Amino acid sequence: MKIVVIGTRGIPDILGGVETHCQELYPRLAAAGHDVTVIRRRPYVTDDNRRDEYRGVKLIDVYAPRRKSLEALVHTFLAVIRARRLKPDVLHVHAIGPALMVPLARLLGMKVVMTNHGPDYDRKKWGRLARTFLRTGERLGTRFSNRVIVISKVIASILADKYGRTDTDLIYNGVTRPVKSARTDYIESLGLRPRRYVVAIGRFVEEKGFHDLIRAFAAADHGDYRLVIAGDADHPDDYSRSLRRLAEENGVVLTGFIRGEKLNQLMTNAALFVIPSYHEGLPFALLEAMSYDLDVISSDIPANRLDSLEPGDFFPVGSVADLADRITGRLKAPRLDRRYNLDPYDWDRIARQTEEVYRQMLEKTKKKT
Repeated sequence: MKIVVIGTRGIPDILGGVETHCQELYPRLAAAGHDVTVIRRRPYVTDDNRRDEYRGVKLIDVYAPRRKSLEALVHTFLAVIRARRLKPDVLHVHAIGPALMVPLARLLGMKVVMTNHGPDYDRKKWGRLARTFLRTGERLGTRFSNRVIVISKVIASILADKYGRTDTDLIYNGVTRPVKSARTDYIESLGLRPRRYVVAIGRFVEEKGFHDLIRAFAAADHGDYRLVIAGDADHPDDYSRSLRRLAEENGVVLTGFIRGEKLNQLMTNAALFVIPSYHEGLPFALLEAMSYDLDVISSDIPANRLDSLEPGDFFPVGSVADLADRITGRLKAPRLDRRYNLDPYDWDRIARQTEEVYRQMLEKTKKKT
């Protein structure tokens, strides 16, 4: 089966939920014998990831403007044109912004699977015009894709209620249990001690709620624990600059974007993970924290309410006071090395489920012809 993938910034080692999803999924499909090509956005190609192939997946770089309002739209149009020349059996489009081009792909004769990673128009970083494009992408992708994959029950309900599409395929994001680091040199270089800090991970955008977390941690009785936020802004703006100032005023450790051994050390040695988001699809950061057996506190948005978590793990989204109380309680009575059931989020299982969606789509279209 020949598969072409668009809608992602690219792989490998490019930050983002869709990017992590693609980096885990497509090498597994390539290993299963499929011909897989991922079309990347050129601005995210660096000396560290400049290559033609990654773990059996072919990589093609296509132009994208370095403006968040135009990046996905322009790149996806060009990527669809490039994909048509490759004559794929399946064109897999990720996210609702790129899904705006699904009708074009269908007009060009391609069979399309779209994965809806969440209602991105709820993100506060977008203006009115961008939100209109995203809503239109959701609608067109849902209507014109041959098959639609959703990563959570919440998204499935949204598409059923808004568009009457009830035949979506629920396939979760995944996580791999890590080999925990035995080293502490990186965290010590940050002035941290094992099991004496709270960690959060994500982009510096308003819907991640890091401003709430910083204020809640400052208000909590945290003793000598520190707060660490691993992440940064893709496109620096007023919010990300104000968040940096708030973090500096409150002694928060900011690591920037980290991966590999640095991230492994940070997660292995944390006492508590907090995700204060206002909006998620199915958060990789939360799954990753659970894979490290970390105690977690999460905002109570539907996407974060995973079956493996307990009622006491949640706080009302946006409530700084409640979050401060949760942090105080957890640090006074640490719950180290929790174990969670991660079977639904196994990447090998997810790859088999995705492959089956492709096969069913192709078999159905063959019957029609």
